[in-house]
Amino acid sequence: MKRIIKATATVGGMTMLSRVLGFVRDMVIARYFGASMGADAFFVAFKIPNFFRRLFAEGAFSQAFVPVLAETKEKQGKAAVKHLVGAILFRLGMVLLLLTAFGVLGANLWMWVFAPGFTDEPEKFALATEMLRITFPYLLLISLVALSSAIMNTYNQFVVPAFTPVFLNLTLIASAIWLAPLLDVPVMALAWGVLIAGVVQLAFHLPFLWKLGVLPKPIPSKDPGVNEVKRLMLPALFGVSVAQINLLIDTVLASFLVTGSISWLYYSDRLMEFPLGVFGVALATVVLPGLSKKAAVEDWKGFQQDLDVALKLVMLIGVPAMLGLFLLAQPLIVSLFFYGAFTPEDVEKSSWSLMAYSFGLVGFILVKVLAPAFYARKEMKTPVRIAVIALVSNTVLNLILIWPLAHVGLALATSISAFINAGLLYWALRKQQVFTLQSRWKGFLGQAVVANVVLVLWLLWATPSAEAWLQFSAWERLGWLAGLVISAIFLYFSSLLLLGFRPREFAKAL
Repeated sequence: MKRIIKATATVGGMTMLSRVLGFVRDMVIARYFGASMGADAFFVAFKIPNFFRRLFAEGAFSQAFVPVLAETKEKQGKAAVKHLVGAILFRLGMVLLLLTAFGVLGANLWMWVFAPGFTDEPEKFALATEMLRITFPYLLLISLVALSSAIMNTYNQFVVPAFTPVFLNLTLIASAIWLAPLLDVPVMALAWGVLIAGVVQLAFHLPFLWKLGVLPKPIPSKDPGVNEVKRLMLPALFGVSVAQINLLIDTVLASFLVTGSISWLYYSDRLMEFPLGVFGVALATVVLPGLSKKAAVEDWKGFQQDLDVALKLVMLIGVPAMLGLFLLAQPLIVSLFFYGAFTPEDVEKSSWSLMAYSFGLVGFILVKVLAPAFYARKEMKTPVRIAVIALVSNTVLNLILIWPLAHVGLALATSISAFINAGLLYWALRKQQVFTLQSRWKGFLGQAVVANVVLVLWLLWATPSAEAWLQFSAWERLGWLAGLVISAIFLYFSSLLLLGFRPREFAKAL
C-alpha cells in the first residue's frame, strides 16, 4: 500500500510541475491571443490529434497493453518483453503512419466533422484546417511516447513519463513569445510549437528505454501478446475514453455558439485538469500496473486493498479539490488569465464553465480509478456497456442544457455524465463481487465531511468580491489566491486532525 501512496506522490509531483508550466503556457496564450478567432482555431486544431492520442495511445492502447506486458514480464522475462514490444511497435507504427497521413491530407474533412460550426466562418475554418495539417503529426510522435511510458510504468519507472509533458509547455511558451512575431499569421506559431514538442518528447524518452534494456525495435514477426492486446483494445478504445469523447462533443456543439465559446471551455477545462492531472491521472497511472500484476498472480485480497486505498485517497484529496475549484472559479480565472487580450466578459464566461466542470472532478477521478479494476482483469465488456450509457447520457444532456445555458450547459452535461459513469462502474464491481469497501470507512467519511464543511465556510467568508478581484494588480491577485489556497488546505487538514484523524494510523489502515 505504501508503494501506491509513494508512487502517486512522485508522479503527482512531476505532474504538478508540468501543470504549473501548463498554466504559464495558457497565461501566455491568453495574454497574446485571448479568446479570439485564432485562439478558437488553434484549440480545435490541437484538440483533434490530442483526442486521438488519448483515445488510441494513452487511452485504449495503454489499458490493453499494460496488463499484457505486466503478465509477460512476470511470467516470461525480459526477452519475451522485448519481442512483444517490438511486435507491437511495428504494428502500432504502421497504423499511426496511415492515420497521420489521412489526418494531414484530409484536414478539411476532419475539421468539418469536429467543428462543423466553423463552416459558417470561412476564414476561421481555413485557419483551423491549416493548423491541423501542422499539428496532426503530433499524434504519431506522442503515441510512441505513450508506448514508451507504458513500458516504463510497468517497470515502476514513473518519473520520466510524468515529466515529459513539461517539454510541450516550454515549447508552446517559446513559440508564442519568440516565434509568433516572426510569422505573417502569428497564431500559427502555436501549431508549429506542438509539432516541435512531439519531436522533443520522443527524443527525451529514448535514452531511458535504452538504459532499461527495452529500447524497442520494430519486429514484423508475430507474437501471441499482440493478438491479446488487439482483443482487449477494441472495447477499451471506447470504454476508457468517454471523458475525451464527451469533451470533443462539447467542442462540436460549441463551434455553433458565439466566437469565444471554445476558448472559454478550453481555459476552464485546463483549470479542472490541474487537480485531475496532478492527482487523478497520477493515481490511475500507479494503480493500473499494480492491479494488473495482482490479477496476473490472482492475489485478489491485495487487488481489493489497492483499490480501497485509491478510493480513500479520492475522498481525502479529490473532494476538497472539487469544492475549492468551484468556490474559487472566478479568482482563478482572473489571477491566471485576465491580462492583455483577455476581457472581463471572457473572465465571466470562463468562470461559469469552470464551476460546471468542477462539479464533475470527483466523477472524472473515480472513473480513472475504477476503470483499471476491469482492464487489469482483462474484463472489457462491462465498462464498455457503461461507457455507452454515459456517452448517450452526455449527448442527451448536452442537447437539453445547451439551450438555456449555452457553453456552461455543455460543461455541466460532461460533469453529470462522469458521475453516471463512475457510479455504474462501482455498482458493477460490487455486483461482480470483485470489490467491497474495506475497514474504517464510516469514521473516515464523518471526519472528511466535517473538514470539508469547514473549508467551504472559510472560503465563502474570506474570498473577496468578484469586482475586487478585477481591480487587484497581478501580484495582489496571486497573493490573495495563494493565501486562500494555503489557508484552506491548512484548515482542512487541521480540522481532520482535531476530529481524530491520524495520518500514521490512516497509512497503517491502508
